[in-house]
Amino acid sequence: MINETELLSFMRETAYKPMTYQELEEHFQISDAVDFKEFLKLLTRLEQEGQIILTRTQRYGVPERMDLVRGRLQAHAKGFAFLIPENKEHPDVYIHANDLKSAMNGDIVFVRVSSKSVGGGKLEGEVVRIITRAVTQIVGVFQHHESYGFVVPDDKRINRDIFVPSEAFQGAVDGDKVVVRIVEYPEGRAAAQGEVVEILGHKDDPGVDILSIIRKHQLPEAFPEEVMEEAIAAPDVIDEAEIAKQGRRDLRDKVIVTIDGEDAKDLDDAVHIEKMPNGNIRLGVHIADVGYYVREKSELDQEAYNRGCSVYLVDRVIPMLPHRLSNGICSLNPKVDRFTLSCEMEFDEDMKVVNHDVFTSVIRTKERMTYTNVRKILQNEDPEVTERYSDLVDMFKQMEELALRLRGNRMRRGAVDFDFVESKVIVDENGKAVDIVKRERSIAEQIIEEFMLAANETVAEHFHWLKVPFIYRIHEDPDQEKLINFMAFAANFGYKVKGGKGDKVHPRALQKLLEDIQGTKEQTVLSTMMLRSMKQAKYDAESTGHFGLAAEFYTHFTSPIRRYPDLVIHRVIREVIESNGVLSQKRQEYLASRMGDIAQQSSERERVAVEAERDTEQLKKAEFMLDKVGEEFTGMISSVTSFGMFIELDNTVEGLIRLSAMTDDYYHFHEQHMALVGERTSKIYRIGDEVKIRVARVNMDDHTIDFEMVDMKPHRREGGFEGSYGRSGGYVGGRPGGKSGKAGAKAGKAAAKAGKSGKAGKYGKAERGSKPGDSGKGGKAVPGGNGGKFSKARPEGKSGKPGKGGAIRVDGVDISTAEVKGRADVNGGAVSSKRGKRSGAGRAGRSAEPALPTVTFGFGSGKGGYASGPATLSRGGNSPAGGSGGGGGRRKKTSPSGIFIGGGASNVAEGATTPARKKRKGGKGKGDGNGATPKE
Repeated sequence: MINETELLSFMRETAYKPMTYQELEEHFQISDAVDFKEFLKLLTRLEQEGQIILTRTQRYGVPERMDLVRGRLQAHAKGFAFLIPENKEHPDVYIHANDLKSAMNGDIVFVRVSSKSVGGGKLEGEVVRIITRAVTQIVGVFQHHESYGFVVPDDKRINRDIFVPSEAFQGAVDGDKVVVRIVEYPEGRAAAQGEVVEILGHKDDPGVDILSIIRKHQLPEAFPEEVMEEAIAAPDVIDEAEIAKQGRRDLRDKVIVTIDGEDAKDLDDAVHIEKMPNGNIRLGVHIADVGYYVREKSELDQEAYNRGCSVYLVDRVIPMLPHRLSNGICSLNPKVDRFTLSCEMEFDEDMKVVNHDVFTSVIRTKERMTYTNVRKILQNEDPEVTERYSDLVDMFKQMEELALRLRGNRMRRGAVDFDFVESKVIVDENGKAVDIVKRERSIAEQIIEEFMLAANETVAEHFHWLKVPFIYRIHEDPDQEKLINFMAFAANFGYKVKGGKGDKVHPRALQKLLEDIQGTKEQTVLSTMMLRSMKQAKYDAESTGHFGLAAEFYTHFTSPIRRYPDLVIHRVIREVIESNGVLSQKRQEYLASRMGDIAQQSSERERVAVEAERDTEQLKKAEFMLDKVGEEFTGMISSVTSFGMFIELDNTVEGLIRLSAMTDDYYHFHEQHMALVGERTSKIYRIGDEVKIRVARVNMDDHTIDFEMVDMKPHRREGGFEGSYGRSGGYVGGRPGGKSGKAGAKAGKAAAKAGKSGKAGKYGKAERGSKPGDSGKGGKAVPGGNGGKFSKARPEGKSGKPGKGGAIRVDGVDISTAEVKGRADVNGGAVSSKRGKRSGAGRAGRSAEPALPTVTFGFGSGKGGYASGPATLSRGGNSPAGGSGGGGGRRKKTSPSGIFIGGGASNVAEGATTPARKKRKGGKGKGDGNGATPKE
């Protein structure tokens, strides 16, 4: 009987050409009916798994021989996507929205590469087949339309609404947050069809917001019964007989303490320090032996694998393990016996580890210390606290000295230390945000951080040389092209990174830059852009080093209660110790076969956790500012872009001042210097500048905040702020390749009359005495306002020359008005560098409304010229791109988001009418007036 390995090997041979099942049957000489039936089952299974392909001519072959690339789809809110190939050496593949077929974010697909850039760097392709669906359920707001409904997804990467027939409402009413299961996936312009499986409550009800995010990311909540049964079976205490049986090293006489936050309940690490007779220092790091209670292949283990890590949301924790374990027998609570895995390190005068030992142990912690109390002791802030822990004061001072020396040693070798300000949102009993406080990174946090880093490195190197299967935490070297771009960006601010010009940059050079910019206006933007030029740290079965830490070996050993990779290597460590350092060949092979899969699963679950944590933080920050609309604050410009400025307040809340709201002048974006320069006043806004702002509005659907300048007249108009840019100088972004909004509705008919725009809002003649940005309907635009003199619009829609020239000086560089115009159009519109015709869409990325900034990694794996972090200054996952203005009417049979519902997957009840698309105030079509879709 032919097996899977033989079949795949045969198909991968160079001489193989795709065969039908009859030809394969003949080749393998299958004559027995039972064998033939099993052979057909094998073909079917391999095809379903995506290991082989069945062509349209009913022939079988392997995908790699058919120029197909297998990978995971990473979709964007704009509709396009990237394929992240399973083959790490293969570059990422860009996929246009029209080439996605019905694939959605996270799907495992086959893609055929259709075009390559010069040199073969950037690839474009189309989805050929969907192997595994990642999205089966969607969370969104239910919209009731009599005999049918739609669910508008919360996840903006799913940019099509879900059609729900009346029989699948399950009692949902308009405005409910629901979970809908996809019954039929979208095809062409037809919407996906689903059925409501859970009603979370009305979107404005308390608690529904966080619950929606939990469902959106498919985070588990309650543990299954069989998992809880195993957790309940775990003991509450450790008896002496068990300690003697284990043969662990007894450290209960050592002065060992835990140092954690005030509200921490899962205490998984403890430390002690002592001076040795030879003058060296011994540091002990003791980690809860969770693997002793969570056995391999148990129900607890499988659940922990599926969860990957604990998720820390604003108002709750979704734990990896049941509280019975994480807060009980596995938590290193004070003055009780606990099983641990210990790593003891001996440091010499130069902070080098001259001796180390990794072993199983039993400990009894003396005190449960908090970061606050340790800080108070070391900084003499509270005599009462110092007196209470007087017997530990000397030990804490020794710890402080060792931690600072370890940190100094790490910095000298080139570790990159980003000092971003973190914040914590405080919520009341109803989950409502009541305050935002900055998180301190005091000496107490630094002590634990340095000790854990030292233990992780020591354990990683120890087991690397033992050559046992292991999971490492790796951080690959940055992509050279992106690093060179960052160095050029830093040079604009007068900073030079040594080791550039194509040579490999050592992390020490980047850390030197971070030290140089400490306390400067540029610190935030340069730190952020440096972070984005780097790749994302991840788990891997191979140790390839950690660039950011400048460490050759690194792993995660210190948090087995909340991270699955730590739990896995704990079991490996104990197994190696108990077998005297040698694993059987069979065991070695089994562990090696599992480590790659565990590393990948853990990396993916970590990314989901980070996204969920970020979503809840953005949500609650927006909620916190909701009752502060109209209030004034002082903030700092944290980012300058072509569509506006991001302002960070002292409480870390960030909001956007749109260019359309800057009414005292027309501002040009100078990308090289990251500045907005006023055309008439020469006023300059740069990163780091302090500005006074007013909270203009808070969008709780997108969790975004808009600010406006206090010293500028608010730019109000009928229908509120949302609307067309038609009255803001005529800068209207239409759909890419399509028509513009009101101001440019008659694009192509250039008007020579004063005040009328040409294509997409060309400059007209300024009407004296008018306010900046005032215009009539139908494309009339008065871009100059008082003092803003423009010549009469030329035929064919070409803009006239500015009445006054001159130069503006930024960072000692003279920038002419013409140069600025050639780079970016006023108020974020797009204009060609040759001052030629303006497109309806505007330059991609110039008129979008992004989500609030959040430092995060975005699309791509960093290969093939595509970014592993957000390549633009848009943050929170939405990169600025040309939005949709919309001109003319839509088809009648569409959903509120413009999805065709006739035929295909949709199933409108007979006689039902589909509502016409509602018009938005201030403009037509789907755009919100600033060139962005509502889903951004």
